[in-house]
Amino acid sequence: MRTAVRAWMIGWGLVALLLAAPAAAQRVEGDRAAAQGLYEAEVPVRTQAEAERSAGYARALAQVFAKLSGDRGIASRPGVAQELRRAADYVDGFDYRQDESVGPTGAPTFRTMLVVRFVPESVDALTAALGLPVWPQPRPKPVVWLAIDDGKGPRLVSVQQNNAARSVLQRAIERGYRLGLPSGSAAEQAAAAAIWRGDTAAIARLSARYSPPMQLIGKLYRADGGWKADWIFVDNGRVLSRWSETDGDARRAMATGADGAADALIARYAKATAPAEPVTQRMVFTGLRGGGDYLRLSAALQRMSVVRAIRPQRAAGDRLEVELDLLTGMAGFRRMVDESVLMEVEGGDELAAPVYLLR
Repeated sequence: MRTAVRAWMIGWGLVALLLAAPAAAQRVEGDRAAAQGLYEAEVPVRTQAEAERSAGYARALAQVFAKLSGDRGIASRPGVAQELRRAADYVDGFDYRQDESVGPTGAPTFRTMLVVRFVPESVDALTAALGLPVWPQPRPKPVVWLAIDDGKGPRLVSVQQNNAARSVLQRAIERGYRLGLPSGSAAEQAAAAAIWRGDTAAIARLSARYSPPMQLIGKLYRADGGWKADWIFVDNGRVLSRWSETDGDARRAMATGADGAADALIARYAKATAPAEPVTQRMVFTGLRGGGDYLRLSAALQRMSVVRAIRPQRAAGDRLEVELDLLTGMAGFRRMVDESVLMEVEGGDELAAPVYLLR
């Protein structure tokens, strides 16, 4: 028995070595090591130069939008790309972290990570103004029941082997939620066989002690010179999704479980905050006394990502009446307007257009 236990532990050591994420991380400056919350993100950068950091801000804000909405393709939605170019305006703080990993030859490699924290209130206002979908909080923490067969038979990954599951756990954090692992009790060790045959009912019974009643069930094994992962996501006894992925890297194949679970959860629980189609709105701007003021007004409107088109209608004295195509209507316009440039002096109603004074 002692020999068998020792062999089992050695086997898991090899699997953990194969699947573990970068072996060490060393801080180089700042007070926080990694992005933790929904309004934080980390991205690789080549240097700590200002231009590289600015580009990193944009990618980090795209990650935050993806966390909040659950949409991996969020950057392609209307208005988002324009706001990403202004990502520095919403930054609350940043740090750098130096990651070290050991390659196949044993030589260390280093990667600099930029960790960015954004102002939650500003990001929330942007999300609402752009009409992005929102994945409500609190978010569930499904249990991932994962069995790995590296050629010696399937074995359950529990909290004692969390390093082996690091890539799927970390990907879940990047998608804005968390996954848990089973405790690895004697009864749960039998789950590997149930996972391998896709017995979702047996896994649900084993998972009854955990809350919520959601299970991400996966098996990872060698196939065609690489690795294959088969996944099933179950919510309260109902199979929401099944998928398979292959990859030459076991960590990347494993991480697809978190992506598929997030996609299934978002499809069921995320909601849009505003209509997707632009709204045509008649508006009046006053205080325009010359060509320079017209240029200032045009620039202010063009900076607003909710403004999709500007059509001047008529001008008289210091007043200009326009039609604006607004991505999320007046609610979005009011959230994004720069009040140091434009002040609303009349709110408007069904008959009268809103009036803004150019300061």
